[in-house]
Amino acid sequence: MAILSTNQQEIAERIDAGAATEVWRDWRWHVRHAITEISTFERLLGVSFGQDERRELEETASRFPLRITPYYLSLIDAKDLWNDPIFMQCFPSPAELQVEPDDMEDPLAEDADHPAPCITHRYPDRVLFLVSNVCAMYCRHCTRKRKVGDVDSIPSEAEVIESLDYIRENPGIRDVLLSGGDPFMLPDDRLDWILTELDDIEHVEVVRIGSRVPVVLPYRVTDDLAKMLARHHPLWVNTHFNHPAEITTSSQKALARLADAGIPLGNQTVLLAGVNDCPRIMKTLVHKLVKNRVRPYYLYQCDLSEGLTHFRTPVSKGIEIIESLIGHTSGFAVPTYVIDAPGGGGKIPVMPQYLISWATNRVVLRNFEGVITTYREPDSYEPVWCDRKCATCGQYLRLEGADESKAVGIVKLLSEEDPTTALVPEHTERFERRNES
Repeated sequence: MAILSTNQQEIAERIDAGAATEVWRDWRWHVRHAITEISTFERLLGVSFGQDERRELEETASRFPLRITPYYLSLIDAKDLWNDPIFMQCFPSPAELQVEPDDMEDPLAEDADHPAPCITHRYPDRVLFLVSNVCAMYCRHCTRKRKVGDVDSIPSEAEVIESLDYIRENPGIRDVLLSGGDPFMLPDDRLDWILTELDDIEHVEVVRIGSRVPVVLPYRVTDDLAKMLARHHPLWVNTHFNHPAEITTSSQKALARLADAGIPLGNQTVLLAGVNDCPRIMKTLVHKLVKNRVRPYYLYQCDLSEGLTHFRTPVSKGIEIIESLIGHTSGFAVPTYVIDAPGGGGKIPVMPQYLISWATNRVVLRNFEGVITTYREPDSYEPVWCDRKCATCGQYLRLEGADESKAVGIVKLLSEEDPTTALVPEHTERFERRNES
């Protein structure tokens, strides 16, 4: 058995004297002994807050609860708390009480796109399935802060069944993302049951699981869990590493178990002021991720959830980071920088501009070095056999099944089979005037 770090041994002894080595790698022990009080944090880490400071921290935790696993606590540099990226992600800050006018309780309008108890259905061919409200740790930057600690919103079996029925009844759904809370905080048998039910739905082609467990509670990724997940391919797992310091020996072992089970791994990072808003930090993070068989998937602009203003950066900082990665590292190590649009607009890519201009049959481009070049397009492009009438197409395309989802948005304007000629926002002054006349 691997030896614990000095910091881990001290924390374990302070929690459970005499049982440090035996219990530290038991994930259930970490759940039972999660830190939920400011005073417990001080005692375990050997730090002390002033009276006024503690009062502000207690006030913050009373609104946005505190929960840290002993494992994640052991990663904090107690000598430089307020600058430590681990501490900033898990410990309350009085800045969270500064709710700005643009902050929203549900910034992504998940509760509005809610056709079944645990379902958010925003995109035509995929749904978000909230199967758990339990997290190993409460991240301070959580976009679902409105639900943190709300035990009344834990999905019941009846609600899960109703949600599964919704997926069965909508054959356009080909992709299901399990989230929460954290799906890996469910017992193995319950998660196995949900995955088995989804496996039996013919039109569901792929299932994804979003989890921060490999980051904050890596011991939860047991051999038994990995073996169970391996029975449900095609299955993908997206993790949530925000800083290179989170990629420890223990987290690497958790990722290896999942990857060795044949599960493709991705990572979704949130851009956080003071935590990872630095090109050098982000490059180190993506390099460590791909070394551990995790592909950087998204870099998120921090959402407009209540109390997150101190974490938000200008969008220009995200562009700068992506600019520092493209051309300077492997293409598959570059995440897509996105803003999850307020009001439920979905993820909008916001990337550096490499297309400078274009004209008939010619585009002007620049590369990461600033080299400007042109690409010559064909003088004429006419598909030989395609009449662009997809609805009546008789060609044998070998598509292996029909797509029952409908075109939405810009795709409707590009489709020959859809009569839509314009997408018009509702309730604009001009159209209100039309209606009045």
